[in-house]
Amino acid sequence: MYRALTREIEVTVEPYYLEEQSDPEDSRYVWGYRIMIVNHSSKAVRLMTRYWNITDANGQVDEVNGPGVIGKQPVLQPGESYEYSSGCPLDTPSGVMFGHYSMETTDGEVFEVAIPAFSLDTPGLSRVLN
Repeated sequence: MYRALTREIEVTVEPYYLEEQSDPEDSRYVWGYRIMIVNHSSKAVRLMTRYWNITDANGQVDEVNGPGVIGKQPVLQPGESYEYSSGCPLDTPSGVMFGHYSMETTDGEVFEVAIPAFSLDTPGLSRVLN
């Protein structure tokens, strides 16, 4: 699990390799990830947008921006959590993802919440350290 805390909003990520959707012979590697967002603050917040930076093992970067997550813009009251799952395909057997959410409080304040960097590693992959 990977974790980040920004302004009392906690984001945890649990990535997992989807072997049944991957085809290494065709350079297709697919991961899923579960995200949990917990509002530890005293204000309600709405998740407005998301930004992802996805970097494969060759250094190829793909940036993804958009409204909400999985078609929703959830509101988290103080003490509430929201969980969702999504996925990411790569052309290489490993990579890294990180990003942020844009949140808005009920009084109109907008701020960014970090999504921690997490690695996407094919099980059994031998690593070379430089």
